Amino acid sequence: MKFLTLIAGVSLSFVAGTAQAHDDHCAAVAASVDDAGFADQVTVTCDDSHAFITSDTYPDHEKMTGIVGTNEQVPVPGEYAAPIILEPTLGNTPLTRDAALGVAVNGVPIYDYTAGGEMTEADLAHHQAEHDTVQTEQLDACGGHAGRGDDYHYHAEPTCMIQEMANVGDDAIIGWAFDGFPIYGDNNPDGTTIAEGDLGVCNGQIDDLFGYRYHTSEDAPYIVQCLMGEVPDFDALPRVRPLSVAGGGGAEPGIPPRGGVEDLVFTENEEGSRSMDYTYEGESYYIRYAPSGTSGCYQFETRTVTNGGEVSSGERCR
Repeated sequence: MKFLTLIAGVSLSFVAGTAQAHDDHCAAVAASVDDAGFADQVTVTCDDSHAFITSDTYPDHEKMTGIVGTNEQVPVPGEYAAPIILEPTLGNTPLTRDAALGVAVNGVPIYDYTAGGEMTEADLAHHQAEHDTVQTEQLDACGGHAGRGDDYHYHAEPTCMIQEMANVGDDAIIGWAFDGFPIYGDNNPDGTTIAEGDLGVCNGQIDDLFGYRYHTSEDAPYIVQCLMGEVPDFDALPRVRPLSVAGGGGAEPGIPPRGGVEDLVFTENEEGSRSMDYTYEGESYYIRYAPSGTSGCYQFETRTVTNGGEVSSGERCR
């Protein structure tokens, strides 16, 4: 089947629906992970329609340290299989969601730049300054943080991951959007600068090899903020399962302390014990957790602004 799409006055013609296109795209996804040096952390499998990048969403680079606008959530590993369409097709309407739009080659989910819920199509055309995770200092130096599901994910360029990549460079694919199109860094794959106005509303442009590609950028929206490709099973795209209190119930969602916190530091050791420590209005707070004896569960001890500074403890599980 041949698709013909018109975007920004550019006619794009490419062949899809063939076994060759399917196999080549599967191989491209697998190669992007392997070439970057993350094959020991991430697995790639393919079926008839998707490549699946499977990971625990927990990168080995520094995390969380330096965040000011904390939501008092912490990163906890959780199995995640990100589906990448193998025969991508450009659509007519940008797709948005209040969850991941793609995945980095190290297996960490990629969200849009906001933290205010799903954007409308009208929102895409205007900078959402009050929800901008960069400007509100909700991100660490690596472009990520832990969300409401206590899962680590990126909202901007994954700088620390890029520094770790074995094939770091303008032509290296740093991730994949769920519509099947690749994500590159701030420049074109040939190393040239992206001209002002070349990137569309989703922070992407036409690509000769894949049909379309997304980019990171110094200014908002920083990374993919919507999907230009068709995603037939869009409502079924995965979400990381939030932690729940052992025996039932869920943890109260974190609310960023007014004005932000100071001196936030995240540490962990080889045994898997982790701690996020910070101060707020002169008081010390912390979230400490370590694997319990139950698979997928962690023993927590917390003193947070959200719970009024009371010390609490208990087991939480995926």
